[in-house]
Amino acid sequence: MTDVDLTALSHTVVWFTFALAFVFGAVLQRTHFCTMGALSDIVNIGDWNRMRMWLLAIGVATIGTGVLASQGIIDPVKAIYTTPRFTWLSYLVGGWLFGFGMVLASGCGSKTLVRIGGGNLKSLLVFVMIGLSAYMTLKGVFAVLRVTAIDSVQTTFATSQDLPTLLGGLFGGDVHRAQLVLGLGVGGAFVIAALARREFWTFDNLLGGLVVGAIIVALWYVSGKLGYVAENPNTLEESFVATNSGKMEALSFVSPLAYTMYWLMMWSDTSNVITLGIASVLGVIAGSFVYALVSRNFRWEGFQGTEDTANHMAGGVLMGFGGVTALGCTVGQGLSGVSTLALGSFVATAAILVGGVCAFKYQMWRIERSV
Repeated sequence: MTDVDLTALSHTVVWFTFALAFVFGAVLQRTHFCTMGALSDIVNIGDWNRMRMWLLAIGVATIGTGVLASQGIIDPVKAIYTTPRFTWLSYLVGGWLFGFGMVLASGCGSKTLVRIGGGNLKSLLVFVMIGLSAYMTLKGVFAVLRVTAIDSVQTTFATSQDLPTLLGGLFGGDVHRAQLVLGLGVGGAFVIAALARREFWTFDNLLGGLVVGAIIVALWYVSGKLGYVAENPNTLEESFVATNSGKMEALSFVSPLAYTMYWLMMWSDTSNVITLGIASVLGVIAGSFVYALVSRNFRWEGFQGTEDTANHMAGGVLMGFGGVTALGCTVGQGLSGVSTLALGSFVATAAILVGGVCAFKYQMWRIERSV
């Protein structure tokens, strides 16, 4: 067994993650990359450009992940999204609640962090509500409901739930070939859908889609390759250092907000260390903050009244519970999860979008009722 300096390796993973998340935050601040905003544009004015940016990011992430997997550099089966347990009710209920909540809170988890970097105090409260609700859903009172009433409804596959494994028989049992072909095929379809309209071809739209997708791929490499230890000297088992789940991770912004709050509250506990998720949260805020200052877009923003406050608080709670239950958010499932071609990620992402549309319809109904 080769000696491994786990502390040094952990620091490497954390700093690479922070740097990539910094770029992620800056790009989102510049391009207004936002799934909730994309849905709003479609529902309210019929503009698909921001949705195409998100589709382009999914396509790039899926292609890149498929290439890495096909070359044996990473193994998507070792991510949380591809387990044999297909908790379909959790994907549907959690995804729908997250989508509804992100509209009430004016943005998903990643957008919340970007807004904080830009001086939005409303998003600071949303951050707290997401983190608190997420931790209660991971290990607190909400966890009882999640585990007993929702997660228990499931189907267990004989293999992992990623499409290359499920459809491996069509490729003669060659999983690497399936990963490459399906990664290029599914990812290429997203890219084609995004680039189909010439009006989408602006610098910011291409920047947002290409860079965000590439960052997901880069983080899979950081976690799945650089941070991979075949035999941990402490446990004598394989491990992925600096991850809260113990599995290969990329970007996600629900549970990491909870872990960030815990890390801040337990700062003096020497066993409480920065993980990939925490580094990504801090990196996004920092990147957004720096770009907001440089571009002179930083400005303080607060609540307009009691109803505005209540909506943001409720939205944060729904996102915390829903995101943990669905195993991710618009980034965690919509980008990281889908890039692994996990069947559950497609279901959860669709549920998030449906939940968001329902929330917009609800808001319209409220406005019409008050007139």
